[in-house]
Amino acid sequence: MPHPEPDSKTVVVSGGTDGMGRAVVLGRLARGDRVIAIGSTPAKGSALAAEAAQVAPADRFAFVQADLSSLAAVRDVVSRLSAYPAIDALVLCANRQNQRRIVTAEGLEASFALYYLSRYLLGNGLSDQLNAAVNPVIINVSAPGTKVGTVNFDDLQSERKYSPIRVQAACCRANDLLGAAYGEHPTSKAHYVMYHPGFTATTGGIEQMKQPVKSVVRVLAKLFAKPVDKAVAPVIGWIDAPPAATLTANDRGKTLDTSILKTFDSANAERLSSETRRIVESVLGPGEW
Repeated sequence: MPHPEPDSKTVVVSGGTDGMGRAVVLGRLARGDRVIAIGSTPAKGSALAAEAAQVAPADRFAFVQADLSSLAAVRDVVSRLSAYPAIDALVLCANRQNQRRIVTAEGLEASFALYYLSRYLLGNGLSDQLNAAVNPVIINVSAPGTKVGTVNFDDLQSERKYSPIRVQAACCRANDLLGAAYGEHPTSKAHYVMYHPGFTATTGGIEQMKQPVKSVVRVLAKLFAKPVDKAVAPVIGWIDAPPAATLTANDRGKTLDTSILKTFDSANAERLSSETRRIVESVLGPGEW
């Protein structure tokens, strides 16, 4: 494995072939970092590799193909990334909006598995590599602190009533609790940042929408959405200089007080952690999850 430049960082980006994830990959490569992009589509990985070659030597970019809605695939990714002695930043962007309920081969609701469980597993599974970095950071791109959605502990897998908007909102709230649990009981020395960029001009989730909603969202994005380079600017900055706090929640540039937000309730965070370990162990067996 080639050695990075003396002042460079090693950055891992889930959902790294699209939208904000792709922008972070290219932005950090341009700064001299080694970047590993995780994505589910080989063709997008090849296209990103070609683009990356325009801004950085080939040995500073790697694409890892994986469907992160599979917990076994996430475990394999963690195993592959253990070859890196240290990881300075883990940026969690992978998400997909499904218009109908999809159950994975492991028996999990796909959005919950991708948007929440993969982030839980990557953050925990890469703790050794994060601990080996000087000033590591985990950046969870979600929607912290918003009042839309709730974690339904009686129906975490959305079996009884499914809608893509409801499920996406519930996963956002689950990520809030993931951040809250990390703030209470960090699994590494990494600083944890929850980040809501706001309405951003990406295609993430649009392709899965039905018409005429897809067309309406495209028009709104052109008129009102924040440019991707502006949306990722804070992420690029936090990789260089993580916030001092163990847990930071940022909503469109405003730092939130997680101690007063119900979506970061510590009791619910502990309850979800327990449920998450049970779900993960039911699929992967006992382990350091």
